[in-house]
Amino acid sequence: MKMKSGITVSVVMLMFLLVELTMSLSSRTEKFALLELRSSLGIRAKNWPIKSEPCQNWTGVECNNSRVVGINVSGLKRTHKGRLMPNFEVDSLANFTLLESFNASGFMLNGSIPDWFGNNLTSRVPSSLGFLSSLSILDLSGNLFSGSIPESFSNLGNLTNLDLSNNYLSGSIPPELGVLSNLQILNLSDNAFTASVPSQLGNLSKLVELDLSMNSIDGDLPDAIWSLPRLQLFDVSGNSLSGPLPKLSGLNVSSNSGVFNLSNNLFYGPVNGLKNRIKMIDLSGNYLEGDVENGLSNVTLARNCLQMISNQRNLKECRMFYAQNNVTFDYGNHVTEKKKRVIFILAGIFGGLGFIVLLVLVVILVLKQCHKSKDMEIERGITNGGAVKEEESPTPKDPVFVTAVGESFTFEQILHFTGNFDEANLIKHGHSGVLFFGVLDSGVTVVVKRVDLSLFKRESYIAELGLLSKISHARLVPILGQCMDNEKDKCIVYKYMINEDLATSLHRVSGSDGKLQSLDWITRLKIATGAAEGLAYLHDCSPPLVHRDIRASSILLDDKFEVRLGSLSEVTAQEDFHQNVVSRVFSKPLSSNQGNSGKSSVTCAYDVYCFGKILLELVTGNVDISESDDAMTKDWIEQTLNYITIFDKERLAKIVDPSLIVDEDLLEEVWAMAIVAKSCLNPKPSKRPPMKHVLKALENPLKIVREESFSSAKLRTTSSNRSWSTALFGSWRHSSSDSGATATNREGSSGIKQTGRVSSHGSGGIDHSSSNKRSSNEIFPEPLGMQDLENGELR
Repeated sequence: MKMKSGITVSVVMLMFLLVELTMSLSSRTEKFALLELRSSLGIRAKNWPIKSEPCQNWTGVECNNSRVVGINVSGLKRTHKGRLMPNFEVDSLANFTLLESFNASGFMLNGSIPDWFGNNLTSRVPSSLGFLSSLSILDLSGNLFSGSIPESFSNLGNLTNLDLSNNYLSGSIPPELGVLSNLQILNLSDNAFTASVPSQLGNLSKLVELDLSMNSIDGDLPDAIWSLPRLQLFDVSGNSLSGPLPKLSGLNVSSNSGVFNLSNNLFYGPVNGLKNRIKMIDLSGNYLEGDVENGLSNVTLARNCLQMISNQRNLKECRMFYAQNNVTFDYGNHVTEKKKRVIFILAGIFGGLGFIVLLVLVVILVLKQCHKSKDMEIERGITNGGAVKEEESPTPKDPVFVTAVGESFTFEQILHFTGNFDEANLIKHGHSGVLFFGVLDSGVTVVVKRVDLSLFKRESYIAELGLLSKISHARLVPILGQCMDNEKDKCIVYKYMINEDLATSLHRVSGSDGKLQSLDWITRLKIATGAAEGLAYLHDCSPPLVHRDIRASSILLDDKFEVRLGSLSEVTAQEDFHQNVVSRVFSKPLSSNQGNSGKSSVTCAYDVYCFGKILLELVTGNVDISESDDAMTKDWIEQTLNYITIFDKERLAKIVDPSLIVDEDLLEEVWAMAIVAKSCLNPKPSKRPPMKHVLKALENPLKIVREESFSSAKLRTTSSNRSWSTALFGSWRHSSSDSGATATNREGSSGIKQTGRVSSHGSGGIDHSSSNKRSSNEIFPEPLGMQDLENGELR
């Protein structure tokens, strides 16, 4: 019996030894290569312990038959040295001849992708195998790579998935990628590629997903792309592609299975062959013209030059574009006589109704002036059919457009992503929903907004989804999907912003030493310019869109501190002039609690005022300005603006954030931003500059405080040139008889300097002599304390 038990123990030990041998790394070359890779990338010992077996204990290292077949460093922590030297130093990959997958997504590597990648340049690799000949998955997305894609990528013949998205790669897309016959997924989105799409990509017969969005690609779109037999996702949105649209009837895709996004390009000409053969196609933001078929629920055609369809570009803009491209614009040539008759009939009906409504308004106005209608319901306004009841909602129960925004998730998936809305994943309670952290099945972190219809209005999520279904811009927070199948709870899934928002990032406590770290000036200027770009885009829509909730917590920041505007549930179209006239006649007088911001109605000038408070936050470091509108905040703003003047840069030192370290040139940029902020905070909305001029000013800050901008302002009364600097300084009030008193109170002197010069670094200034007194006064700021509220001009 003892002999049998001894034999059994020996057999077990032998089997255990065999298992250990099969799981151990057999190649000494690969073991040294892993150690070299560990050192060059700065991977922590916790993830790759140096004394442990890589195939068994190294996170992300996958082996097969004692050889390395997969390396995944995405999400791994790095040493301090690795963070200081994050270049793409992975020469040791040349030793993994059986490597099938390499994933460095979001690992913050920079530099350029080396030219040897794909070439057999090392004697250690047998020439019969070829360098990385087994590689099928290569994911380098979400890094800081620059330069171009090496042509040697064409040697990676087994590649099925190539993801280089969200980097800074430039140049043209190499046509050599067209020889990768096994490629199924190609993602080059969110880079800086130029030139045209190479027609060789049409040779990728196995391609299922092709994403080239958010680049600077121009030229025509090759017809060969449309003949790819397996293409299911094709996204070239946000480029400068032009030319006639290829005939969509030639699409060689499976029935109702493809998703195509050609939005925000420069395609023109007629829309041909729109068929219900694809799941969805987005053609918005182009210059397509002509008639289209009815009932095309799977096609988005907003902001084109089409007939008889709502939300199109204006006729003047379309004609100008076609003239610049030397193309005939056939608008109106295809309108049938029947459609003309319908237009005339509708014009007559609405003209008659308009006359009746106008007559009724005049009668009501007379009655109000005679004090015979004091019990009129002021708050609700009027419509053609009478007062609208509060409990009635014109919004459909299940709006169709929400299905076009991102991916549709089930409520069970949402519960899974958020851990059943665990309190540990709670971010905050917003005014339009409750925000939770979530993790998708792919491992991507997202933010989920839960809208409980018993606590929040239905319009809060419908407005946001409706907005994103019609417009698309890089400065708006990306919506990844939505969940509408639950009766009580509606959910929206957003892309997670690593740096959260401006309110959190302006001053952040360091996790290592507990010190307060503030954003440097370059980053602050970048944030201001990005937010201005997003607002300028909204204000430039037709009709203009007003954000209405611009504050530090709604300015979201990604990993590169690029701005994404959030809190989009409050966005609405600006009230037109006639609407404002009616609201002034039938509304109550402005009360004092409405303040200078004028939030009582919807205008772009309100966004400009709120953005001015954001600029003050960036200059002074006070993160509470935009989050509050109480009397104390208004007093602080008024006192702070006293120190901002175009005549004296040194006064600014009393309000600048003490944590900012700026030299003389940077101080001029801070000074310029303060001047822009003061223009935005003008008490009279009509005097505030448009956002497009604010954006131009922030892109050229030094021109504000140097001679060129002063000259533009000086000639404002005699020149008809409406440049951005003219519009900006046009918001500064001409002070007449009280100019001396104003200067005494605000500038701390007996009056405006008559013989001094405003200069910077030796540049010329304005001679404020008595002959030029009027010009200097024209750009002097209006006092915030003035009660200039006549005619309801505050809003």
